[in-house]
Amino acid sequence: MYSEAMATQDRLIESTQELLWERGYVGTSPKAIQQRAGVGQGSMYHHFDGKPDLAAAALRRSAEEMRAVAEERLAGPGTAYQRIEAYLLREREVLRGCRIGRMAQDPEVVADPRLRAPVEETFDWLRGRIAEVIAEGRAAGEFVPGADPADIAAAVVAVVQGGYVLARAADSVEPFRQAVRGALGLLAGLNAPAGT
Repeated sequence: MYSEAMATQDRLIESTQELLWERGYVGTSPKAIQQRAGVGQGSMYHHFDGKPDLAAAALRRSAEEMRAVAEERLAGPGTAYQRIEAYLLREREVLRGCRIGRMAQDPEVVADPRLRAPVEETFDWLRGRIAEVIAEGRAAGEFVPGADPADIAAAVVAVVQGGYVLARAADSVEPFRQAVRGALGLLAGLNAPAGT
């Protein structure tokens, strides 16, 4: 009984994650969630108080998943540059946009502190984590002193999010790839000359 209830709850959350990514908050109706999850209205309201409660759970899960994928690259082997490069070059569904970034463009999500919190926290974490990697690279003599690691990290995150927007506008992944190449070129310019 318990595992069946958990399976239903998971299906509801996963269905909501996908629908939020596809349609946004306003375009995601309780009926669409129930249909995608293959559950009835009673099951949905047994597990969640309503659409906002379910959406908050789905956004929290999407945020956790995004952090785990980013951390896998940023904590991986290699230099600081190589770890940021691995994060920037990882496989993405570019034309679908960022699961979390798209929610920052949804007025209903931004207006609701409970729904906005996972979005804001995820981007705060990501900027902070990338800044840590840059600071590690600087401490190891890989990067020259100069710009604040937090500023560089904010620029890296902005490149990714802006790259998604440009790619979706052009209906092509090339603007995203171009933005990433540009960011890597700028980051490479921070490399300390050999022997310094």
